[in-house]
Amino acid sequence: MKHVPKKRFGQHFLSDPAIIDGIVRAIAPQAGEPMVEIGPGLAALTQPLVERLGRLTVVELDRDLAQRLRQHAQLQVIESDVLKVDFAQVAQALGATKLRVVGNLPYNISTPILFHLLKYVDVIADQHFMLQKEVIDRMVAAPATADYGRLSVMLQWRYAMENVLFVPPESFDPPPRVDSAVVRMVPHEEPVALDVALLEELVQVAFSQRRKLLRHTLGRWLEARGFAGNFDVQRRAEEVPVQEYTALAASL
Repeated sequence: MKHVPKKRFGQHFLSDPAIIDGIVRAIAPQAGEPMVEIGPGLAALTQPLVERLGRLTVVELDRDLAQRLRQHAQLQVIESDVLKVDFAQVAQALGATKLRVVGNLPYNISTPILFHLLKYVDVIADQHFMLQKEVIDRMVAAPATADYGRLSVMLQWRYAMENVLFVPPESFDPPPRVDSAVVRMVPHEEPVALDVALLEELVQVAFSQRRKLLRHTLGRWLEARGFAGNFDVQRRAEEVPVQEYTALAASL
């Protein structure tokens, strides 16, 4: 029976064989690797992955699709909202120290998913995600560019990232109204040790008024915390490199 895409789940199913092949090549799955796919949908990417891996764990929220996926002998199906999945437990259940995570993320909740996975970065070897292109542009943005912001800082602190593939709307059924792309995210081996909640608050304050100099936002926030160190607040938030934000958070 044909599955009708559900708007509430933001379903757009990948259907272009050349793009699917490009994504699989970018992921380069090897037999036996512990991998988790988020949002397998109609298994367009799932099938070529599982053929190379032998086994694959998938996370699917849609009950109808989860039921269909369970009929595949090589798939382990976790029927759940991905934001409720404990990836450390998944790794443990698979007897793996590190997981590879892939997926075509629902565009309406892609940022919350990225932040959720940030909590489990210690058990993740790498991530390959298809996302809205403008989200990936923000993820990989360099300082002093319009796309550089909170997402850039929070993710670049923890991952080396690159945009590996452009995906046009016509590669999907139904086609979304936006361009998509595939990002590769590899956790840094030795990130700056800091309090994540503190970095998040610091970055949020800094970018709360992008056009103003930091003395109006972050400067006051640092003053209230009794910060006595050196940090140039005569700049805008987008002019400060990731390393300076993380160093500041670590010093606090």
